[in-house]
Amino acid sequence: MTQQGVRWTADQVLALAPDAASRKAGSKLGAAGPWSEAGSSGEGTVWGLCKGSGNKPYQTVVDIADASGPAYKCSCPSRKFPCKHALGLLLLWSGGDGAVPTGKPPEWAEQWTAGRRKRAEEKKAGDSSGAPSGSADPEAARRRAERRAERVTAGAVELEQRLADLLRAGLATAEQSGYGLWEETAARMVDAQAQGLAGRVRELGAIPSTGPGWPVRLLEECALLHLLGQGWLRRERLPDALAATVRSRIGLPASADGPPVRDRWLVLAQYDTADTRLTTRRIWLYGADSDRAVLLLSYGAAGRAPELALPVGLALEAEVSAYPGAGQLRVALGEQFAPPAPTAIRPRGVTTSQAAARYGDALRDDPWLESVPVTLDRVVPTPDGDSWQLADADEEAALPLTPAARSRPGLWRLVALSGGAPVRVFGECGHQGFTPLTAWPEGPGDAIALC
Repeated sequence: MTQQGVRWTADQVLALAPDAASRKAGSKLGAAGPWSEAGSSGEGTVWGLCKGSGNKPYQTVVDIADASGPAYKCSCPSRKFPCKHALGLLLLWSGGDGAVPTGKPPEWAEQWTAGRRKRAEEKKAGDSSGAPSGSADPEAARRRAERRAERVTAGAVELEQRLADLLRAGLATAEQSGYGLWEETAARMVDAQAQGLAGRVRELGAIPSTGPGWPVRLLEECALLHLLGQGWLRRERLPDALAATVRSRIGLPASADGPPVRDRWLVLAQYDTADTRLTTRRIWLYGADSDRAVLLLSYGAAGRAPELALPVGLALEAEVSAYPGAGQLRVALGEQFAPPAPTAIRPRGVTTSQAAARYGDALRDDPWLESVPVTLDRVVPTPDGDSWQLADADEEAALPLTPAARSRPGLWRLVALSGGAPVRVFGECGHQGFTPLTAWPEGPGDAIALC
């Protein structure tokens, strides 16, 4: 059950927003003006009626006691999840100024909450019964896997030929050919059911004419793509863990098969990336007892946010299971024993030099790894010419910020939080630099989401 005496912060609520537009719109609804009949219960339900453009107000209800994160229901037509009304209601509740008093939920809110909790209990009972989840034919599944492997192999062979043609003709031809050539090659990889190869090919197409040194960057990425193709073609000779990493990078599906690990998991960061087909949500967790960071991935159709959402800075007690692969950080969320709640847990920090060394070590297990999760302790954001860096407060070392981080509003939140003093920062450290995602001030203070 939710601890009703403890409120979330506004930052923790806004971290649930599916995009910047929802965050802005939800903030405008975080005042009492448009709301009526708002309330909260000791069972973890928050509800209210929000005045909209029509005569009938929108009915909004949030179940904040759900162990996998808050669940939402609103009568508005928005396809975003959560909608601006749910965000506004949670902001109103988090203010703790009496605008959302404790009481008995109305019938419409109680029916929804009771229905979804009943379905969750039924699902849990079904999962624990040990009954088979379907009547899939193992032999048919094996034949499908073999056919897909054959298509991937054909795609990898074709890609090797195209890379050889590019190098034979010279990298300058990539600039002359334009993006169309790469998109055609990526489409061929999609046809071969090798989505991982397709994504990397599209990234190649974006490199030519991107400023000084682009031929070097293109050659580096071609080499990594060649290494991945060769890894697939020679996968039978690889160690099991590395072969699993290659299959994952190629884009083949896998199931979490590691033993369940129970821990108190601090929600370090949450952010979305989107393309024309899919929205991917990345949620970083830190285990207080295991002292490690793990990654949850969830997906939504194009234009829709994934359902799983966890407020940054809160912690939940739950089990996770790892996916196969060398150095694999991705996990599946298993049984949750309590809903997310405020916590004093903070991840242990390292220096910038140790962070760079950690990324180097990780590349031995996964040469295609873009970055690793790292918490930097006692660093100060400082200008570096036209760029920014995180400098160690206690030694002569620093990490540059990635180009993406320098263009985000979160950079100025980090600078304001620091004010020239050391802070603790969690983020992703890779070959382009460091991307800050969450920060904490020195001494007591709540986590500040930067993404």
